[in-house]
Amino acid sequence: MRRVHVTIRGRVQGVFFRASCADRARAAGLTGWVRNTPLGDVEAEFEGPDADVDSMTAWCRTGPPSARVEDVEVAEIAPSGGFGFRIAG
Repeated sequence: MRRVHVTIRGRVQGVFFRASCADRARAAGLTGWVRNTPLGDVEAEFEGPDADVDSMTAWCRTGPPSARVEDVEVAEIAPSGGFGFRIAG
């Protein structure tokens, strides 16, 4: 079980990145959140089994079809044991 904080840069706002990310994370049974940043990036935290977290971070490197991901930063953080996955404000 692990948790990561991910920052995705590029054309990632206005292309259904957050909704697509939340759908995939929920389907995988991950907990955490995803949100837009004022700088035009998307941030997310994923918590769950290693393989599922790895799969989600790999998906973030391409995102939904309309996205153009330029860079992804992944940082390991302490698990929080949360419930559910949400789109944060």
